[in-house]
Amino acid sequence: MAYEFDGEKYKIAATHQRTIGENVIASLALRGNENILDLGCGDGAVTEQLAKLVPEGRVLGIDASKGMIQTARKSLLRNLEFECMDICDISFEEEFDLIFSNAALHWVKDHERLVLSAKRALKKNGVIRWNFGGRGNCSNLIQVLMNCMSSEKCKAFFDGFEWPWFMPAPDFYSELLTRAGFKGIKAVLQNADCHYPDASAMEKWIDQPCLVPFLEHIKNDDAKILFRNDVVSEMLRKTACNDGTYFESFRRIDIAAVK
Repeated sequence: MAYEFDGEKYKIAATHQRTIGENVIASLALRGNENILDLGCGDGAVTEQLAKLVPEGRVLGIDASKGMIQTARKSLLRNLEFECMDICDISFEEEFDLIFSNAALHWVKDHERLVLSAKRALKKNGVIRWNFGGRGNCSNLIQVLMNCMSSEKCKAFFDGFEWPWFMPAPDFYSELLTRAGFKGIKAVLQNADCHYPDASAMEKWIDQPCLVPFLEHIKNDDAKILFRNDVVSEMLRKTACNDGTYFESFRRIDIAAVK
């Protein structure tokens, strides 16, 4: 399922995600003429950094959210394009030297389909370089969400709700890539814990993107406000630190493989 996000609000809230993406980019060995696909490009900030590193190449960022793409298209780099497209629908054939993704693929459920589509889209010896939520990610938020969803005043809101995230362990992903015929496989779990500087920063991250799928499922506006306020207040209570910051555990699965 694709969700609709506010690209401008995400850009303000996603400092931590952006930092992780910058670290992944720093690990790349680019010649400067690669064709690159960015899966789940979001607001386009990290995608733009990729484009600057390949002045003789081309970068295409895709995202299923119109709001994200609207924000991303404010970039004016000549070698950078953005398309509103669901990651699960890619059908490229031997077009890219690198398929990149940062902080997006935990929103994808069918990773077997994703891996095969990515392999088909890569040129020979092309590379995937992905970083996304892995086993144990956002443990505080997930516990708070589950508690609030199961509370007496909120549980009726979530009949038929589908959990929005898939956060695998490295062993699962190594086996998946091996079955698909990739080589040079790396799949490791990284600690990317974050201290948000104040309550406002934590609240912005909860609102955009975390709560989006939950609030989209709730049809009543008053119920949306009730659930949102319960989650935010409980998260602030649970994650507050003595120094005034707010802590969340982040576990990222870091993926590299060659076609």
